[in-house]
Amino acid sequence: MKKLFVITLILFSPAVFLACSKSNTTTGGGPGGGAITFSCTGISPKFSTDVQPILTTVCSINTTCHATGTSNSGGPFTTHAEVFAKRSNIRAAILAGVMPQSGTITQPQINAFICWIDSGAPNN
Repeated sequence: MKKLFVITLILFSPAVFLACSKSNTTTGGGPGGGAITFSCTGISPKFSTDVQPILTTVCSINTTCHATGTSNSGGPFTTHAEVFAKRSNIRAAILAGVMPQSGTITQPQINAFICWIDSGAPNN
């Protein structure tokens, strides 16, 4: 009986592990209709060196996007506090392919932004 239990445990342990592992593929459509993917493997993005430059060059470029004084419904994304407050919405919009509305965001930038949010969006 003990041997059967051990064999069963060995056979089903990988299935439990795989069922509980986090998927890096999102559902939903990007601009081309396909899912946008991301991978956090081997990266530990920081706000100051990875996320802030994306904000500066892509997101907070003018008041029709997310600059100070914006009329955009998302509000300004110029400080950590502003981004932290909207991190769930930002994550969803990037993965849905609706942000950025103007300009482009590269796969490494997507990875940095999403992985930074998924790691708790620290002010580092």
